[in-house]
Amino acid sequence: MTAASVSPETHPAEVLDPVQEALLNEVCILVDEDDKKVGTASKRDCHLLVNGTSRLHRAFSVFLFNEHGELLLQQRSDAKITFPDTYTNTCCSHPLAVPEELDEADVVGVRRAAQRKLQQELGIAPEQVPLDALQYLTRIHYRAPSDETWGEHEIDYILFLQRRVDLKPNPNEVKSVKYVSPDGLRRMLGKG
Repeated sequence: MTAASVSPETHPAEVLDPVQEALLNEVCILVDEDDKKVGTASKRDCHLLVNGTSRLHRAFSVFLFNEHGELLLQQRSDAKITFPDTYTNTCCSHPLAVPEELDEADVVGVRRAAQRKLQQELGIAPEQVPLDALQYLTRIHYRAPSDETWGEHEIDYILFLQRRVDLKPNPNEVKSVKYVSPDGLRRMLGKG
């Protein structure tokens, strides 16, 4: 068991994993509803709920399919601040307010962020997910509370790719992974 800390900026009784606590200092890109950059804020400030909402920021969601058309899902680690222990798409996170991830031409900044996080969370080597393999589909405006303290409020870039990859999940980020067929996903969602 790792030591954890209590941060004065969080709920007073909340104990956070030290690795996840450190990640809350990353600087995200604040945007307006048209996805125009309006500033920056820490990941902590972007996800803390104030009056039931959090600050609108840029994000991405990767949906990685194998050669059989099965979607790679991850079950988020219990240490995650938002939606711990929850199954999600392959990888979801944020481009950071750094020059290489602020580049908006051909969505390359978001693609670089996705490549970075696929390696950090799932151990997928960048050469296995070249930037041009990450296909940008669209953006969605997404809002969801995780609990009474934390939530999401994002302009979320949806990226698809179909590749065979080697996985080495980071246990601080990912509890488990599995590939699911379309029918398997419907069953997971109780619709099949």
